[in-house]
Amino acid sequence: MTIVITGGTKGIGKAIALILAKSKHNLVLTYVNDDTNALQTKEELEKYTNVLVLKSDVSKEEEVIKLLDNTISKFNSIDVLINNAGIAIDTILEDKTVDNFKKILDVNLIGPFLTSKYIGEYMFKNKKGKIINISSTNGIDTYYKESLDYDASKAGLNSLTHNFANIYAPYITVNAIACGWVDTDMNKDMDIEFKNKQLNKILLNRFADPEEIANVVNYLINDTYINNTIIRVDGGVKND
Repeated sequence: MTIVITGGTKGIGKAIALILAKSKHNLVLTYVNDDTNALQTKEELEKYTNVLVLKSDVSKEEEVIKLLDNTISKFNSIDVLINNAGIAIDTILEDKTVDNFKKILDVNLIGPFLTSKYIGEYMFKNKKGKIINISSTNGIDTYYKESLDYDASKAGLNSLTHNFANIYAPYITVNAIACGWVDTDMNKDMDIEFKNKQLNKILLNRFADPEEIANVVNYLINDTYINNTIIRVDGGVKND
């Protein structure tokens, strides 16, 4: 099986890649920055399987087309697309700019649209495939005023999930994982007081490990009937 993971060299993406590499799937990982880290990730994963790492901005149409072509050229097929690449720029409203808002939408929403369009069309023609979007509970009900642009992008990603599930039926399953707080570099500089406040809302009283999100992705890859669904993975949220 050949699996494309956008933003696959760090954080949740890398955790997903590692668990899938150990199952001997062919992997194609995209990244935009940090060539050194990308090379290290490739070397780590090649202990287990075949890996193609591509520097690719999936918010640009021509680069997504090139990603599709390079993957087919290397592995002759694509079976699963995991839209994982994402960014956040948390600021107060007064500091938010149109350019930053557009940047969030480009990466978090336009990217998954383009990959789902081009790679999805390829899989649909072959009458098989899966698309898994890494979304967030921020797109459902855990809104933060500093993250209104990020929240909007994830709400849009959830909408894309439902629309593409309908467009590509009955051959492709399309689902999203709505993550709560995950212990990644994105949160490493979080204010302690704010973090403790968030931990108090979680029934398990901790952030998820990236590997726990990867396990859900792996489950969806092996499942044949879950479709058009947003799966919440947030450790349980208190109702008070």
